[in-house]
Amino acid sequence: MAISTPVGSVLVRAFVAITALFAASVGAVPEARADNGDRISVEVVGQGPDVILVPGYASTREVWRETANTLSARYRVHLVQLAGFGDVPWTHGDGPFLQPAIDELAIYAGTLDRPAYIGHSMGGLMGLKLAQDHPGLLTKVMSVDSLPFYGSLFSSTATIESVRPAAEQMRTAILGASDEMFRNQQGMTAVAMTLKEERRAEIVDASIASDRQALATAISELVVTDLREGLPSMTTPFWVVYALDNSSPYGAKSAEVWTREYKALPNVRMEAVQDSRHFIMFDQPERLNALIDAFLNP
Repeated sequence: MAISTPVGSVLVRAFVAITALFAASVGAVPEARADNGDRISVEVVGQGPDVILVPGYASTREVWRETANTLSARYRVHLVQLAGFGDVPWTHGDGPFLQPAIDELAIYAGTLDRPAYIGHSMGGLMGLKLAQDHPGLLTKVMSVDSLPFYGSLFSSTATIESVRPAAEQMRTAILGASDEMFRNQQGMTAVAMTLKEERRAEIVDASIASDRQALATAISELVVTDLREGLPSMTTPFWVVYALDNSSPYGAKSAEVWTREYKALPNVRMEAVQDSRHFIMFDQPERLNALIDAFLNP
């Protein structure tokens, strides 16, 4: 996830402080609609059991490329791209972002044989919502450095209503930022998101190429989406992988926050990845790949 405005940097600072510096019936899939067919695109590589990989906010499927290359020897990997991020066009104006994309993911997953799902950041939250809305659609879900309520990064007592003003300020600031301000904020955000200096340009470039309206809508919706109420009734096997940046004095708080936010999820498996910031696939690829292998082959 990258947030690219002065106001948006409030959430970045909260995320950094904690992570590293940072109609549904059982099994039902929504019907395809004419206005809901261009929210995602999918590239398929490899052969075997189906695994869906979903990137996060302002990211492209390329963040999962190395992981997909590793998995493709044994799995059929579905690399998802969300419309509006990177250079993929956004054609929905100021319409909603998250739920239509989740609905289209459900439609796509329904064409597969109960795939496994791995999502980073906002992609992890989307996987959580899929599992809540459509039990039985996915065999299992891994959420990589994601939370069921991003508003909790502001405060342990945050609510949807208490963070709504900040979400709206983020939307307004993203739409109003000059190109220079936007790029500068992206550069600062990238430092907070990965320890690997050589990977930061990828984060910046994907954000710069993204549609501003899509970014504004997505972040404002993300901040006020709270999925914690649905945790106790979930039945889909769920893994939570989160980053611990040992170079930060705030790194130790990550385990406390992630454990607190997922405590109501039955039988959740929590895995911390040391010496990493938000993009774990950049900072600790071998460790993440080992966790993914264990996740897919229990």
